[in-house]
Amino acid sequence: RIAEAAYAYAAKNGLDVLIIDTAGRLQIDEIKMEELLETQKIINPDETILVVDIMTGQDVFKVASKFSENLKISGVILTRVDGDARGGVALSLRAITGCPIRFLSTGEQLDDIEFFDPRRIADRLLDMGDIVSLVEKAQENFSQEEAMESMKKLQEGVFTFDDMASQMEKMSKLGGLKGILKILPQSRELEAMMDSQGISDKTVAHQIAIIRSMTKKERANYKLLNGSRKRRIAMGSGTNVQDVNKLIKQ
Repeated sequence: RIAEAAYAYAAKNGLDVLIIDTAGRLQIDEIKMEELLETQKIINPDETILVVDIMTGQDVFKVASKFSENLKISGVILTRVDGDARGGVALSLRAITGCPIRFLSTGEQLDDIEFFDPRRIADRLLDMGDIVSLVEKAQENFSQEEAMESMKKLQEGVFTFDDMASQMEKMSKLGGLKGILKILPQSRELEAMMDSQGISDKTVAHQIAIIRSMTKKERANYKLLNGSRKRRIAMGSGTNVQDVNKLIKQ
C-alpha cells in the first residue's frame, strides 16, 4: 500500500525518480519475500537493486541466491567495503545473481558511494593504488583556482596555520588519511608507517582543534606562541602543550 501510494504521488507530481527502499534482512523471510514479489508486480520498477553488506559473511550468498531466484534483480550495491575491496565477495555475487555490481559504499554519506570499476578494484587488491579515483574525488571537491593559490603560496614559502588547517579539512573531504592511503600505491606500507608514528584521522582532528583555538595573529605567525599562549591553546582545544609543540614543529 505504501509503495502504491508513493508511485501514485510521484506520477501525479511529475517526479522523475522514485526509490522504494524495502526492509533490510540478514536471513530469508518467506513472508517478506512474498511482499517484495507483490510490490514488484504492482510497481514494475525499471531497476531492482540488491544491497549487500559484505561484512555479513557466508549468509550473504544464501540471501543473494534466494533473491535472484525470486526477483528480477538488475544490479548489486556492496556496502561496508573498507578499501580492501573484498574481491571474492564481488566475484561470488556476480556469479550467483548474474547481475553487474553497480556501486560500492564505504560509509553513510553520498561522498562515500562510488561507481564499481573492476580494473580499479583489481589495482587496489594488488596494492597498486587507484590514483584515478583520487584525482576524480579531488576534482569534485576542489576548484583549479584553489589548487593554484595553494601552490603559489608554497612556492613563495608562505604557509600559515590557516593554510595547514585548510589542507587538513580538504584531506578530510577526500575520505581522510585512511581513505586516501587506501587508494595510494603501496598503501599497506604507508599505513604501517603512519601507525608506527601514531598518525591517524583522530590526530588530524586534534590538530585542527589546536589551530582553531589560536587567535588570528597566532595562526599567521607561530613565533608569537610563548609558554602561556600554548597553555591557553591546549586548554581551548582539549589537548596538551606537547601536542601544541608537535604541531608547531610540524
